[in-house]
Amino acid sequence: MTATTVLTARALLLDMDGTLVNSDAAVERVWRRWAERNGLDGADIMKVVHGRQGYATMAVLLPDRPLEENLADNARMLAEETADVDGVVPIPGAPEFLASLVACGVPHALVTSANVALSTARMGAAGLTLPDVRVTAESVGASKPDPEGFLKGAAELGVAPEDCVVFEDSEAGIRAGRAAGMRVVGIGERARPHGPDVVVPDLTAVRVEVAGDGGPVRLTVG
Repeated sequence: MTATTVLTARALLLDMDGTLVNSDAAVERVWRRWAERNGLDGADIMKVVHGRQGYATMAVLLPDRPLEENLADNARMLAEETADVDGVVPIPGAPEFLASLVACGVPHALVTSANVALSTARMGAAGLTLPDVRVTAESVGASKPDPEGFLKGAAELGVAPEDCVVFEDSEAGIRAGRAAGMRVVGIGERARPHGPDVVVPDLTAVRVEVAGDGGPVRLTVG
């Protein structure tokens, strides 16, 4: 029998890649091409690309390269990623999970390191509806693992950080959620080593209920 965890919250903050959308194949194609252009090992860079904005990943991999060059390179990468949605699919349970949030009136926001164009392309390719509240790369001055994105998402929903639960898959995202003072549900095995409050294989293992009109959200996880 699988153990379950029950969390209560006022709002949910949702990462996109690896959490709602499986874009790993597209991410790997684009970043391996970038690695080849820059004389880096593709397998090594895949250990650090998830969760961050592209320029922040480049800063980790090429620490001596000027920020301006990383930003310009990142713009080219975003265009490549937006054009390449082959194999982008929903994480199991994501359509039903998002539909349940809308049906139950649960305040929620997308908090992603992707920009508007990329998040729109990937959510569309996966057949998922974008939440009304979205915090994208254009919305923040610092990439995950900085907590700015999650704090901004909570503020836009009008909910205190401690009353939010984050859904994340990456080390950078989990660290950002923790730094924001929020509880974190880890999605998939990539999340497990990085200390989320609970880990599930996918969103089929999450059930959402609301206690009364406008009451707290009850998450049964596991």
